[in-house]
Amino acid sequence: MSVVAITPDYKFEAKDRFENFHGNQIVYVGWDHHLMFCSAFAYPVPPATTFKELRDGVMQEAFEMHPEYSKVNWETATWLLDNKPFEPQLDKSLQEQGIGHKSLLRFQTPELKGYKNAGV
Repeated sequence: MSVVAITPDYKFEAKDRFENFHGNQIVYVGWDHHLMFCSAFAYPVPPATTFKELRDGVMQEAFEMHPEYSKVNWETATWLLDNKPFEPQLDKSLQEQGIGHKSLLRFQTPELKGYKNAGV
């Protein structure tokens, strides 16, 4: 996401560049309509991480706090990558699928619309 300064002479070196994460990239992941989480989670992961490792390992720790996370049907879940429809390939790396530094992944679960349907 680009930022525009309100003054023309505002210059700085961005601290969240890929080079500053020791080989990792930041990937944001959000679960649409599940308002228990106020925003997407930020995960520092190597670009070679497979989508399966991200989904079944990395994401698990944060999202399993939601009482309905264990009910997610990954077969019917839909995904967006940087606000565009995306079909993940489980055994391919994030990098191979165009998931880059500071990309935003969002998933929707048709059967689950937030805790007790609060996200409808």
